[in-house]
Parts: sequence; C-alpha cells; structure tokens
Amino acid sequence: MTSGVEQDTRFFVSYTGVRLPLRLVNAIAPGQLSNRNTFIRGYFDRAGALMGFEKVVYGEIELIHRYHYHANGALSRAEIVMLDEDPVTLRFDDTGTQIAGVASA
Repeated sequence: MTSGVEQDTRFFVSYTGVRLPLRLVNAIAPGQLSNRNTFIRGYFDRAGALMGFEKVVYGEIELIHRYHYHANGALSRAEIVMLDEDPVTLRFDDTGTQIAGVASA
C-alpha cells in the first residue's frame, strides 16, 4: 500500500466483525510469517487507525480493504477488492452509516 502518509505495517492471523472497518485480531511478529500460509498485512496511520489490509494466502493477495475516514474519525469510504471479482466502493455519512444505494465498481 503506497501513499504519502506515514504508515505502520503490522501482521495478524485474522479479522473479525460484521461492520466496516473490520477488526484485525491475533497479532503476529514479522518473523513468524515464514511459518504461515495465510496472514493479514494491516496498514495503520500514525494515530493507530486502520487504513487498510491485505489478506495473503500462499503468497498471493486474496482480499484488499482500503479505508478512508471523515475528519471526525467515522468511516467515509471503503474500497474492497476480492480475487477475481470487480472492486466495490462503499460510502458512509459522517456518522459512519452506509449511504443506501451508493456502491460502485
């Protein structure tokens, strides 16, 4: 993930949640990655907000989430890319509630 914003990359076993942004769980050290077939590579801004993640399975990126936030910290936009599917962008109002009918590929 590249951008002009300084980011902290951390690694996790999985994610959880039904609402976006998903929560990354069970942190693992970079040195443990060689022992894993599947892991999550999470990107956090300097304040600790999750900016996005990649699910890596057998060395291939299978799922990508990118998150953008309103100035108040509520989720503004989520970009989701799944292997072999069209990308989807979801938009949210300043309370973090998804704007009905607003999704684009």
